[in-house]
Amino acid sequence: SRVGNCWDNAVVERFFLNLKMERVWQRRYVDRAEAKRDITQYIVGFYNPVRLHSTLGYDSPQRYEDKFSQETT
Repeated sequence: SRVGNCWDNAVVERFFLNLKMERVWQRRYVDRAEAKRDITQYIVGFYNPVRLHSTLGYDSPQRYEDKFSQETT
């Protein structure tokens, strides 16, 4: 990403690429509502709490948050 350019956000671009590769391109949706439900479930049920993230030292967000809260208490 270029510093100071609001239109250049590598993190968000990578998120959407992962979403498309891991979910959208692997399925055929009957309609937009089904796609919305499936993508929401993927983000809420897997991507945010479970998936390993390189920016978190290859921890899941939940594990990273648990370790962080233990360190601060």
